Amino acid sequence: MLIAQVSDFHVITPGADGIRPGDTDTFAALDRCVDALAALTPRPDVVLACGDLVHCGGADDYRKLSAILARLDVPIFVAPGNNDHRANLWAVFGKSACPSASDAFLHYAVETFPVRLIAVDTLDPGRTGGRLCEERLSWLDAVLNDQPNRPTLLFMHHVPFVTGMTAFDSDALIGADGLEHVVRAHPNVERILCGHMHRPAHAPFAGTTVTVTPSVSFGLALDLTPGSTIRPVRDPVAFQLHQWRPGAGWVSYLSYI
Repeated sequence: MLIAQVSDFHVITPGADGIRPGDTDTFAALDRCVDALAALTPRPDVVLACGDLVHCGGADDYRKLSAILARLDVPIFVAPGNNDHRANLWAVFGKSACPSASDAFLHYAVETFPVRLIAVDTLDPGRTGGRLCEERLSWLDAVLNDQPNRPTLLFMHHVPFVTGMTAFDSDALIGADGLEHVVRAHPNVERILCGHMHRPAHAPFAGTTVTVTPSVSFGLALDLTPGSTIRPVRDPVAFQLHQWRPGAGWVSYLSYI
């Protein structure tokens, strides 16, 4: 099974409200990403988008995003990020790419592939950082209990580990300790895929591995100086490919656009 992991489109019409994230035409960047994914041989079995799909949460931007992603002839599933708006996202993507039971929390399981895919909703409206409340953690634990022996992958926006970058660690994922408890109780969780950092990162977590993919639009500087702040940079943009083989496990690749 071949999984493409993308994140942090931040799509917004250039000049809208005077905002241009990272001084980037994010729709043009998304076009390039979709072209790169479509050109892959072999084609991915599925594309997982780890949040911040749009920059301001507007319904029209989600509709424009959906039209661009429709060019991909593979299934795509999305999880919300801190810049997303649950109701607007679900209104556009809910029937196929975000099949949650409602727009209260956009979490769900995809059962149609050899690896079980579970979207985790870490959105905490009004905060850049994320949250996993008891309701969401209880839901995840129950879903994992349904199939305790099946290879499983979680995908979500916020990272659950300490990054060493002040801008992320000072507004971190609330409830990461609860997630660690749930995941450690379910060793069939073989990978956790995240976004949010706009750069690649990997870390062990709760007996599994977390892998963070860069933004497909613009990077954020790697700055491990205490007190550092977020700064957009012109790093190469990329997505990740994760190949899973029965009995052999995972191999992950960073693919530049």
